[in-house]
Amino acid sequence: EVQLVESGGGLVQTGGSLRLSCAASGFTFDDYAVGWFRQAPGKEREGVSCIRKSNGRKDYGDSVKGRFTISSDNAKNTLYLEMNNLKPEDTAVYFCGADRRDWGVCADLPWPDYRGQGTQVTVSP
Repeated sequence: EVQLVESGGGLVQTGGSLRLSCAASGFTFDDYAVGWFRQAPGKEREGVSCIRKSNGRKDYGDSVKGRFTISSDNAKNTLYLEMNNLKPEDTAVYFCGADRRDWGVCADLPWPDYRGQGTQVTVSP
């Protein structure tokens, strides 16, 4: 059974940093595309950053390029999202996702087949 558990969210001031973690079980990263998604109240979900299954390519949404970094520790089956220079518009629930199918452009993705319960990130002005 695929399980994803996010942690690391919280309240931070504008310009601050957070590191999200996603502990995965029931699959290995080599066999799945994995990534981070977010959804703010009243807004559509947004693909934030993803790692493609086929070639390990890392993709970022335009709104987070240069500020966020995705990484994985395959030995620990853990996915990370380092978020720097946070802005109020980054406020959202962040979800870790995984999919057997490979992915295209991260920002355009629908919800993946598997996702965690989410972790709240709030950036104060």
